[in-house]
Amino acid sequence: MLMLVALCAYLIGSIPFGVLITRALGLGDLRGIGSGNIGATNVLRTGNKKAALATLLLDGAKGAVAVLAARYLAGPEAALVAGGAAFLGHLYPVWLRFRGGKGVATFLGVMLALAPVVGLICCLTWLAMAVISRISSLSALVAAVAAPVWLALIGPPGSVWLGIGMAGLVLARHHANIRRLLDGTEPRIGRKA
Repeated sequence: MLMLVALCAYLIGSIPFGVLITRALGLGDLRGIGSGNIGATNVLRTGNKKAALATLLLDGAKGAVAVLAARYLAGPEAALVAGGAAFLGHLYPVWLRFRGGKGVATFLGVMLALAPVVGLICCLTWLAMAVISRISSLSALVAAVAAPVWLALIGPPGSVWLGIGMAGLVLARHHANIRRLLDGTEPRIGRKA
């Protein structure tokens, strides 16, 4: 049963909403724009804020839907499996030859569905860091690293390991951003990369 849950959640997570939305709006192939990433931050580089917001919400929703559906149909253990699988689906989507996004919106969606208070804390952490630093990647990294700590304190049983795994992958997917942060060259929110 858990294998089926994982497969379904992976396929949900694999839906590349950023690519689909930019194509549908005639904005071009997102993978050839800006950073080439399929997430909301890169969609914003097309200049279409509504498309970026839709991508953000849908990428978050696919993580949340996978967790909530799995919990309803198969219980809390399945919800953990589904959260991890949906997140991996976004990072490594089968439809795009396993070249996906950095996973921040999907990560937040998983957190909000899995442990709503922790998810809310992660969203507020991202927002606070974005206001202070004006750097999206730094905000995402801080929110991701904070998640396992909060899951250990108030999350459901077993969730801390999922949080550690997802935070590690968020850090790994942001390796170029981390280099630019250390060099002081990471672009700020509202400026082109």
